[in-house]
Amino acid sequence: MCGIIGYSGTNTNAVEVLLEGLEKVEYRGYDSAGIAFVTDKGIQIEKKEGKLDNLRNHMKQFEVLSCTGIGHTRWATHGVPTDRNAHPHYSENRDVALIHNGIIENYVEIRTELEKEGFTFKSDTDSEVAAVLFGKYYNELGDLKATMDKVTHEMTGTFALAAIAEDQPEKFVAYRKNAPLIVGKGKGCNFVASDFSALLKYTKDVYLLETGDTVVLTPDSVTIYDESGKEIKRETMHI
Repeated sequence: MCGIIGYSGTNTNAVEVLLEGLEKVEYRGYDSAGIAFVTDKGIQIEKKEGKLDNLRNHMKQFEVLSCTGIGHTRWATHGVPTDRNAHPHYSENRDVALIHNGIIENYVEIRTELEKEGFTFKSDTDSEVAAVLFGKYYNELGDLKATMDKVTHEMTGTFALAAIAEDQPEKFVAYRKNAPLIVGKGKGCNFVASDFSALLKYTKDVYLLETGDTVVLTPDSVTIYDESGKEIKRETMHI
């Protein structure tokens, strides 16, 4: 069990939103915490072993303005609790970052194939396998939704994913398969999270994703696709 938060918006710094959201979902994982956000220099990942306060104190050294990012608080399954095993994880080219909640059952097979192709790994986690695989396909396709479709088609298990790319600084994509993930609809901002509580400071209007749903978010739009790839409307719930 891990906690996920994602944000795209123009009225609040992504780093502030991510740290506040992680505080609300820290009960879902307290071995480590991390955030990834898009800057004018690319994607920056900062993560720390231990309680969220370690990450919060670490971030005081940075002055960052970002409109898009993803955050994660981890309960370790694959790989011991360390900085390098914490989420988010980069793709090999560091142009994509990804977070993951759940279990990827066939990660060993995927990792073996990627290593045969020359890809390398820096952690012991199944989650980095998803990040490297996502980066591989994103470099081929250049589209977040199409890449998520291809990645999740290859993976088996129970999981939620969220990913950002440096060349699309106001957009991110997320996917749900039998793991908690909701969408928050704000004004000039949109969110995903593992729990309602992470969003309530900013919005009380949410969409409940169904298993197999993929969602693409920008500050001004939420586009949901069902398992068949069809764009679909989900009912808004007011909390």
